[in-house]
Amino acid sequence: MTTVRNNMEKWFASLARTIYRNRFKTLLIMAVLIAAIASQLPKLTIDISTEGFLRKTDPTLIEYNNFRDQFGRDELIIVAIRSSEIFEGNFLEKLKKLHEDLKENVPYIEDITSLINARNTRGEKDELIVEDLLENWPNTPEEMALIRQRTIDNPLYKNLLISEDSKMTTIVIQTQAHSSAGEGIDVLEGFEDDANRDLTDSGKSDGKEYLTDKENSEVVHAVNKIAEKYKGPDFEIYIAGLPAVTHFLKQSMMKDVRRFLLLSFITVAILLFIMFRRVSGVVLPLLIVILSLVSTMGLMAVFGAPIKLPTQILPSFILAVSVGYSVHILAIFYQNFLKSRSREEAIVYSVGHSGLAVVMTAATTAGGLFSFSTSEVAPIADIGIFAGTGVLLAMVYTIILLPALLAVMPVKIIKNKRELSEDTAIDRFLAKTGRISTGHPYKILIISAVIIALSIVGIMRIRFSHDVLKWLPKENSSRIATEKIDKELRGSVSLEIIIDTGKENGLYDPDILNRMEETVAYLETLEAGKVFAGKAWSLTAILKETNRALHENRQEFYAIPQNKNLIAQELLLFENSGSDDMEDFTDNRLSKARLMVKVPFVDAVAYTEFLEKVNDHLQKMYPDVRITVTGMTALLFRTVTNAIAGMSKSYIYALIVITILMIILIGRVRIGLLSMVPNLAPIIVTLGIMGWLKIPMDLFTMLVGNIAIGLAVDDTIHFMHNFRRYFEESGDAKFAVMETLHTTGKAMLVTSCVLSVGFFIFMFATMNNLIHFGFLTGLAIVLALLADYFIAPALMVVVNRPKR
Repeated sequence: MTTVRNNMEKWFASLARTIYRNRFKTLLIMAVLIAAIASQLPKLTIDISTEGFLRKTDPTLIEYNNFRDQFGRDELIIVAIRSSEIFEGNFLEKLKKLHEDLKENVPYIEDITSLINARNTRGEKDELIVEDLLENWPNTPEEMALIRQRTIDNPLYKNLLISEDSKMTTIVIQTQAHSSAGEGIDVLEGFEDDANRDLTDSGKSDGKEYLTDKENSEVVHAVNKIAEKYKGPDFEIYIAGLPAVTHFLKQSMMKDVRRFLLLSFITVAILLFIMFRRVSGVVLPLLIVILSLVSTMGLMAVFGAPIKLPTQILPSFILAVSVGYSVHILAIFYQNFLKSRSREEAIVYSVGHSGLAVVMTAATTAGGLFSFSTSEVAPIADIGIFAGTGVLLAMVYTIILLPALLAVMPVKIIKNKRELSEDTAIDRFLAKTGRISTGHPYKILIISAVIIALSIVGIMRIRFSHDVLKWLPKENSSRIATEKIDKELRGSVSLEIIIDTGKENGLYDPDILNRMEETVAYLETLEAGKVFAGKAWSLTAILKETNRALHENRQEFYAIPQNKNLIAQELLLFENSGSDDMEDFTDNRLSKARLMVKVPFVDAVAYTEFLEKVNDHLQKMYPDVRITVTGMTALLFRTVTNAIAGMSKSYIYALIVITILMIILIGRVRIGLLSMVPNLAPIIVTLGIMGWLKIPMDLFTMLVGNIAIGLAVDDTIHFMHNFRRYFEESGDAKFAVMETLHTTGKAMLVTSCVLSVGFFIFMFATMNNLIHFGFLTGLAIVLALLADYFIAPALMVVVNRPKR
């Protein structure tokens, strides 16, 4: 194995010499390839929608797309207005102006509902009248009192258009389900048979794109802009709903990521300059980072993979890996260049010395990351594919492009005795570290075992969570509005239930409608922890209103008729009244019914018990029909459930893949298995600290493990690779540890210091998930370095006895 490794190191040295002698050709070829990939960047898109978390072939997403095609978009924007007196002339006039302003000036609106145009179904003699609540404007106190009474008496308005204390009312905006991009005139639109709707493989109906993230932002921006004009002392406006929260989340995330990623780059640059004291020591690593990142993003554009919420960690990950690879080559290059004063020999020596280790670390890290590509959560799979690809690109640029750049870029020779001396502060620190780790190996391993045991206890306390609202600061307007509306109007998002009888006019059956009424009554009393059903309604609400109106508006007739023919007649009368509200609750064959449930915007994991109870009830009540629970809330729950199960499997796969690769690359089973201890220890301790500090495990903090695995493996391979070289030469484990720390240990220290500070900067972000991300990633980097400075040397001293 030693001979094989020596031959490979000679090959890398030979490759470096070839690159040096053909440096301009190398730079030209690399420039053309990188430019070709970078030219695809304009095609890169952003998608932070919840449905973007699922694969296009996921049955849950296909069901949701079917629902959107039939009933429209379920993500509603709620504009809530609080006032001391809602049923007052001036307030209603202002509400009407706001309603009309929104209707006229907000793009992509499908429907808008408020007290101004709320459905008011009544009978007058033998005529069924379906009109707007304020179609006849109240001009007298008596007329205003009548409007108040009609509003309070209508069960449908409660917690939908008006709060229980009558101090808050809403304007509910439903946007179009499909994008307007490339929209043409379809003369057959509206004549398609619902049964013949066709979904393409991409989950689009008839090839149409759903409302885009950009269009959603345009809607929310327009609503906010209009609402600002109407805010007043007794006209408090709150804007909530999933589109509003998603928009603000995207804006805040992108703003924070851009700002703090830039600060990370600046910090890394400053620290690199302090460490290397050369411009080339700053420019070259950052150039490799930028080119690796641009190439990775370009490939995402080529394969049509948009940037999603979790994939925003890619720049941070590429920064971590690329800087690490570059620093290991540069540290050896500068050290040799100062002694030999030959640029060519220094390049050849540094690549020959560290090239194999860089390739080994890249292969292991990429192999671990590619195991995430099996995840059912689309962005997690994307991270596995493109982070792994980015690692390999960073490796290629480090081995091929970096030597060519070193060959042509001016490199400052620092004529400083301290630079040539082996008694710098870093050398003294590393020597002290080596003496401790090799002099007290058993104590170190015992202390490490205790820390790991305590960490495992902490891991048992980790709570899975995905509470997007809690990512926002407490003073954030979107969070305040959502929490306010959830409290006073009992929910700001919806759960959708589709009851499919499977036969035309199946909804004329009184038995089905009676069961739907039982379901509504059950749901409106259902609570499970933080989750409750604030309101539930369906086609039966229209039928009961119509039945009451046709019986002289008598309240005792606010019920479902128990005659099939009478049901058919009343629904036909309502449909002929001019209202199109039935389209929101059934298909044109009257075979499917939509049941809407209003729920609060809380932690997706908290929905587990609630949805279990809902599903149990539906299975008991509807054994003879097909039931589908869908909507954005169900989709989010499915996403989180998939992520928790998928990430657990992916980390196990990554562990197996990395272990096998470590054994193959190191060449010995025992050493390969032992090398996993310093790889896993920092991850276990980081997770333990998460548990003790009560930091929730969400879709974002789950991804910290990606970076932790990558960096822990990188440092361990560099340590083991050099340790084996010096141990085989000397047969003395202590000597091999000291030499390894003196050479590779410096690069490990530089890399870890630079990167940990770069990630700790994220702790000053406004978004709580980014604060946790910065803290945990920086902590994992520091712990990985400590594991390779103490645990790895202690293990090597214990298992490698001196040769006689």
